[in-house]
Amino acid sequence: MPTNNCSALQKSLSWCQGTPELPGIKRRLYYIAKSLIAKWPTLPKDAQGRPTAAVYQGSFVLVADATWKYIDILPDKSQVTSEAQGEVPSQTQLNKLTAVHPAVGEEASAASAYLNNNDNVFIIEDMKGKYRVIGSDMWNTKTTVAQDLGQGATGTTSTTINAEATDVVPAPFYEGTIETEDGTIDAGNDDPD
Repeated sequence: MPTNNCSALQKSLSWCQGTPELPGIKRRLYYIAKSLIAKWPTLPKDAQGRPTAAVYQGSFVLVADATWKYIDILPDKSQVTSEAQGEVPSQTQLNKLTAVHPAVGEEASAASAYLNNNDNVFIIEDMKGKYRVIGSDMWNTKTTVAQDLGQGATGTTSTTINAEATDVVPAPFYEGTIETEDGTIDAGNDDPD
């Protein structure tokens, strides 16, 4: 009789009462066009192709001279969500990023045009210091940008970036390096110093 490996990935999911789960994301996100990624990190999978973890192994390797760019956002108006989509046995996750940048000037408008017309990947940091990825090497990322120049004397301006990306897990965790124009970030280093 064949062995049933269908439940091999099932694990208990505990939570210690009183453990804080801090909501939100931090004020800087990183982005790059997928065309500038030479090699992706990988999600571990079993023999049936099922993810066995939600943490990427390895780092993004970029083409020569490419770096992750950043956008400073308003954390109180920005968020990441994930929801199931599709039908069994082909359900996937639709990961969504809403990121609000306060400016609407020339640089924000130029970035908007770039983001609107590229297949992008975004990396954000949650309030526990863990980095998450919005974007997958298997499916396109749809990015749309809207600007609001405000209304009247008390209105506010904003450039709002919305990204939707299909993936096999909710916004995978990333512990590799992030090569930026300001230097390298070690996303797996929990020590902020």
